[in-house]
Amino acid sequence: MSSGATIIPRMPPAIVAHRGDAEHFPENTLPALEAAWRRGIVHVEFDVQLSADGVPFVIHDASLERTTRGTGDVRLTMSGQLDGIDAGDPARFGRAHAGTALPRLAGVVELMAASPGARAFVEVKRASLVHHGRAHCIERILAALAPVRERCTLISFDADACRLARTSGGIEIGWVLDGDPVQLRSVLDLMRPEYVFCDHHRIPAGRSLPAGPWTWVVYEVTDAGHALELAGRGAAMVESMQPLRLAAELASREAASA
Repeated sequence: MSSGATIIPRMPPAIVAHRGDAEHFPENTLPALEAAWRRGIVHVEFDVQLSADGVPFVIHDASLERTTRGTGDVRLTMSGQLDGIDAGDPARFGRAHAGTALPRLAGVVELMAASPGARAFVEVKRASLVHHGRAHCIERILAALAPVRERCTLISFDADACRLARTSGGIEIGWVLDGDPVQLRSVLDLMRPEYVFCDHHRIPAGRSLPAGPWTWVVYEVTDAGHALELAGRGAAMVESMQPLRLAAELASREAASA
């Protein structure tokens, strides 16, 4: 699409729960993911790092310090040790969620299997791709996702990891951009991912998102007005760490305009 006036969409964008309901629960944990799915948010996005012995765990950082009571590097820690880590995010919640386990990807898959309508965007983190290698990471993650693979999309900033996932696993892919989406249009035309993720700060002012056979997911969005403005520029989905609040605000606006 070319630049032009913003078009307010007839329908609000779909919401993606960024790391689950991360406003009320520790991010990337089973309670956060379950809360989002249970409250009607179909799509969640979560992050995956591999342990020293190649077991996929759901955590954003390679370091344990920010969101858990543990210390050290996930990639250098054996899975049996990670199983005992408290992921209750004490920096944000104190002891309110103490005892929340650092989840294995296999545990999230079990949760998804019990939630037939649930869908997931699974982000493979660059830190693990660099440390363990793309082939090893993709192989282990696809194996863990096998029971629910048809409801999952593998996403990454690493375009080659996305391509490898598609060719080796037949899974939908989403490329997470680290640059201007307009300037990256030629790469998108070659990759043709099912989804494209973009930080809203990277979208040039007054520009619509490049149209193609993909779905745009824009993050991190917290305001209903902003979500609708982005939808008018081509974002079919918006990602938020406050998904329930954003959903309520969009529903309220829709009801008021009915």
